[in-house]
Amino acid sequence: MSRLTHISAPEGVAPATAYTHVVMGTGRFIAISGQLALDEDGKLVGEGDAAAQAHRVFENLRRCLAAAGATFDDVVKLTYFVTDMAHMRAIRAARDAFLDPERLPASSALQVGALVAPEYLMEIEAFAVVAE
Repeated sequence: MSRLTHISAPEGVAPATAYTHVVMGTGRFIAISGQLALDEDGKLVGEGDAAAQAHRVFENLRRCLAAAGATFDDVVKLTYFVTDMAHMRAIRAARDAFLDPERLPASSALQVGALVAPEYLMEIEAFAVVAE
């Protein structure tokens, strides 16, 4: 596991409540492409169900991180692309099932007009740092 430093309230910046403002570490950088709610056969999981899609997206991120020798403990940044900000509640619930809510990564959330197909409600990418 890499050693990461989390700074949730840099001087002069309001404290973060659902993310960390700054996460830094040294080691090997890993970029995980945006993940959709697809099963191992490429089929959509949870059509119209933000909670089911969010859980599958985080499971896919977990598997991608594992393939790179990383875990969610190594994630420094998550970027959420959502078709409706109302899905963030389901995303946060899924995130908290996979990540330590006391050591959240830096995060950005963007509402987008569309993803690759209309049935996808979200896409999430991750950046991680692991020890050399």
